Amino acid sequence: MKKEVKKVVLAYSGGLDTSIILKWLQDEYKAEVITFTADLGQGEEVEPARQKALDNGIKPENIFILDIQEEFVKDYVFPMFRANAIYEGEYLLGTSIARPLIAKKQIEIAKKMGADAVSHGATGKGNDQVRFELGYLGLNPDITVIAPWREWDLNSREKLLAYAKDHGINIDQKHVDADGNPTVSPYSMDANLLHISYEGLHLENPMNEPEESMWLWSNSPENAPDKKEYITIGYKNGDPVTLNGKELSPATMLRTLNEYGNKHGIGRIDIVENRFVGMKARGCYETPGGTIMLKAHRAIESICLDREEAHMKDGMIAKYAELIYNGFWFSPEREMMQAAIDTTQKYVQGDVKLKLYKGNVEVVGRKSDMSLYSEEHSTFEEDEVYNQKDAEGFIRLNALRRIIAGKKRQGL
Repeated sequence: MKKEVKKVVLAYSGGLDTSIILKWLQDEYKAEVITFTADLGQGEEVEPARQKALDNGIKPENIFILDIQEEFVKDYVFPMFRANAIYEGEYLLGTSIARPLIAKKQIEIAKKMGADAVSHGATGKGNDQVRFELGYLGLNPDITVIAPWREWDLNSREKLLAYAKDHGINIDQKHVDADGNPTVSPYSMDANLLHISYEGLHLENPMNEPEESMWLWSNSPENAPDKKEYITIGYKNGDPVTLNGKELSPATMLRTLNEYGNKHGIGRIDIVENRFVGMKARGCYETPGGTIMLKAHRAIESICLDREEAHMKDGMIAKYAELIYNGFWFSPEREMMQAAIDTTQKYVQGDVKLKLYKGNVEVVGRKSDMSLYSEEHSTFEEDEVYNQKDAEGFIRLNALRRIIAGKKRQGL
């Protein structure tokens, strides 16, 4: 039995799926629909979503299109990169980190417009349904959540296209063949300023090599320039603030690093990951700027963080990344970990010099006024600050428990 709702805020891209959901909400729930389209730097015009919403009978005052790129990078991407978060050793969480911000904006719009429900276009098989809904309920426990993919029987791309045709929903040219008949795209894609992802048909067989035509952002490493390029990223409190000496806003920083990465074929990965709902899924990702940022951040930390501080922080990576992947951005445990991580970043400042070439990012230099690296102590040449004889006592004290155990067990 459907719960009665009066107004629903839909996360609306203007694409096929959410256009169908918009119509479906109107028909099934008889609710007033409010659309929210987020400009997260996905590389496509978001303004056409306004006309598509109007064409579907949405009132002008019920259409929200917001450029939230700076907020996305400053308050979500940068904190995540302070943690060096990476899921299962490879995934830089590009989709995962965008969902809590979208959910937050939907809840804010719902409050402003007096809406009693929110809706999203995530399927019942994926992680995004969890990410959206944990965000919604964490921010407003009384909100009603409508997840069409868990209610309707339009469980294939073919059925969605047929529904669109039957209900007069405009189908973009990319969804029709030369004869005007609905056709299926080989990939499901999601993009924002941090990354673009590819999943679906051709990739569902993990032995199928991704087609070169699939990659939309980057040169292949083989076709990247034959000339290496150097860049320098300046850090303050663990965040990148300058590029080649020029101060940039968070979104501009990531956008510019994307350009460098795409040029040099950096940031492509092909992985099989473990979804929160229990199944494995194969996905391909392009995260050019993020790949550069991760390498640079680890480099500046290497000279600014105390050893035990760095090792303890590294021990948090898997859990922190899992929290974001599974949708727990607004959880007390993520906020607790973030507070600890941000404390470590107080003195993480300085410059990192990187070499970009044929899909690779190499750290070739790093410096900081807060560097803990002492050339005087580390040199292999003669020095006046370190007594090598001190190492003997250090070693024997660390070996003491093994010496005692070894003597006790002799002859056993």
